[in-house]
Amino acid sequence: MSFFMGMFIGVTLGIGFIIAFARYEKIRSRCRSNLAKTVVAFARMTLQDSRKILPPEFYPTWVLTWLNLQLDKIWPYVNEAASDLIRSKVEPILEQHRPAVLASLTFSKLTLGTVAPQFTGVSIIESESDARGVTMELEMQWDGNPNIALDIKTRVGLALPVQVKNIGFTGVFRLIFKPFVDEFPCFGAVSYSLKEKKKMDFTLKVVGGDISTIPGISDAIEETIRDAIEDSITWPVRKIVPILPGDYSDLELKPVGTLEVKLVQAKDLLNKDFIGKSDPFAVLFIRPLRDRMKTSKTINNQLNPVWNEHYQFIVEDISSQHLTVRVFDDEGVQASELIGCAQVPLKGLDPGKVKDVWLTLVKDLEIQRDTKYRGQVHLELLYCPIGTESSFINPFDPDYELTSLEKALKSGPDGTTEVGDLRKSTTQKKSKVIVRGVLSVTVISAEDLPAVDFMGKADPFVILIMKKTETKARTRVLNNSLNPIWNQTFDFVVEDALHDMLIAEVWDHDTFGKDKIGRVIVTLTRAILEGEFQDTFHIDGAKSGKLQLNLKWVPQNKLRESM
Repeated sequence: MSFFMGMFIGVTLGIGFIIAFARYEKIRSRCRSNLAKTVVAFARMTLQDSRKILPPEFYPTWVLTWLNLQLDKIWPYVNEAASDLIRSKVEPILEQHRPAVLASLTFSKLTLGTVAPQFTGVSIIESESDARGVTMELEMQWDGNPNIALDIKTRVGLALPVQVKNIGFTGVFRLIFKPFVDEFPCFGAVSYSLKEKKKMDFTLKVVGGDISTIPGISDAIEETIRDAIEDSITWPVRKIVPILPGDYSDLELKPVGTLEVKLVQAKDLLNKDFIGKSDPFAVLFIRPLRDRMKTSKTINNQLNPVWNEHYQFIVEDISSQHLTVRVFDDEGVQASELIGCAQVPLKGLDPGKVKDVWLTLVKDLEIQRDTKYRGQVHLELLYCPIGTESSFINPFDPDYELTSLEKALKSGPDGTTEVGDLRKSTTQKKSKVIVRGVLSVTVISAEDLPAVDFMGKADPFVILIMKKTETKARTRVLNNSLNPIWNQTFDFVVEDALHDMLIAEVWDHDTFGKDKIGRVIVTLTRAILEGEFQDTFHIDGAKSGKLQLNLKWVPQNKLRESM
């Protein structure tokens, strides 16, 4: 009996030990899994993440202490060795970005000073690193005391010795070690670029004078310096340093698409003239290179200019690049004065879809030096990635107006179409694209119009104008209404839809005349792409009010100047 009792107790204890051991192993496995997840999470942390977790007094500054200590030691030698190198490398870049008002721009002195930059953070970008290479980012801060002097000569023969002082810079540099190889130092090349420019400030001072007393010169020099930095090392532009012999062309910057831009108009521009009004023109660019910058025509004596001009730009990195617009006042032989500038990031654009934007102009994109209202500029943007031409319609494509027979004739003898250099094609195709059709415009209604009569009402009507041909149509007058409903349709034969626009003017009818309430300007790009759309537009020039329109596009035979 005792034997069976002992066996029962032994089996029971054995089963208990087995269950306990299995449970322990399960808990231990879960703990190890959680620990592995935590380690992975810490490995993926960036400098910004760690600063959010740790208060400043506990932040481990020792991480970069060694690197900064070594940089402090070698900085005097870097200063001596790098000054001549920087001069030889930077002067051609400044010359490339030199504005037309300056005849020459060279260094007379260039030393980096005694204060070394400080590295404040380092991280590995796991999403950009793979089996072929590693991407590292270093955050750097420099409040140095360099001695930089520029010899500047203007077109009118004036020589200006200008000092660059009070330099403050904070940014993140990206280093790409790629590709990995089985030969020391285990990577073939290093690419470096300024990934993020958090702060860049400096002041210009004429030796023995004040540069601000010379209109336009200070802005021109400052723009040149900023443009040179923007285009020479700012991401996606990168410099490639080969470490081992090899072909590293795959690391170079390449086009990924094109950006179609229509500069429509501007409104309420800041007046820069004492007598009369400003003579505005616009400069647009993605990269501030002379051959890639586009300049609009000048519209004299106008603070609400309408340009309706189309441009095309090459896009090399949709995620980081932006379109910059600068509006100037043309001063004739003198340097043009900046009215304002604006930027729009390209990452918010949907491929194949027109985006209509109004951008508020500011004095400076880097540092907001004043809050003065400088006006707005109106753009239409269409992004077309390379390789997706067949998935949506790009009306600016030179093949858009060709019939099937013409496309076959344009193709080579083997049936393939020759593709020229992208940069050359962007400058040649504009004159070839002429789209013809019928535009049906329905003036549906208006709402919340301002009261312009003594009785607190208005007698509104709308005049439709095609800008290029000046063809007009007019709705009926609706008496005593601030929310009129017309529902009238008008047809216009349009010979060049890509370069034409519809202007809808809202008027108040009086017995002895008429008063203009405001206007709406609509380009035809969206109608061409979508075929038909209906939208409500704010009435420019009016205290309040919106106009509802329906536009329908019926294409007809396409014309072209040349095959």
